[in-house]
Amino acid sequence: MRSRWRPLLAAVALAAQTGMVQAVPTTFGTIIGNAVLCRDHTDNLYFYDYLVKFFKEPYKHEGGAFWFKTDGATLWGITIPEVMVSDDTSPYIFVGAVAEAPPEDLEKAIIAQVGHHYTRIDTSAYPVRESKPASRIVYFDTRSKIYCAKFKPMPPVQPPAVQMPPARARTK
Repeated sequence: MRSRWRPLLAAVALAAQTGMVQAVPTTFGTIIGNAVLCRDHTDNLYFYDYLVKFFKEPYKHEGGAFWFKTDGATLWGITIPEVMVSDDTSPYIFVGAVAEAPPEDLEKAIIAQVGHHYTRIDTSAYPVRESKPASRIVYFDTRSKIYCAKFKPMPPVQPPAVQMPPARARTK
């Protein structure tokens, strides 16, 4: 009986070594969780590299963002099937996550585990919730999306190039 399982176990071990089976990194909650709560510096290149390293290439590029499948990932006890990070076409730098829960449940889970509170900032049927550091929770069909978006920093001011005075005409 044991010899029957050896080829299967060897295949699983080989798949894990070659990256076919990817476990959610233990840093996911700290890195992505703090990012979507706006508790960290938002740098889209850093988060893109992090997601590629642990979840492979994005499965789509849409809406100014790269989208990654994050099978098996959770934040605050809620399943997170997708994470997105902005590309350079957006006026914002953002990191977001899709949660397999309505905004009300996601908000309750965050309050229970982190103590991070949200305020409804509109009176629509599907209100946007915003926290003090500007993290937002929005409806995403029957699920929710949580994200942190910040304006891109201005490029550093470059001193004007030194202009050489025009060459004086030589007179003989």
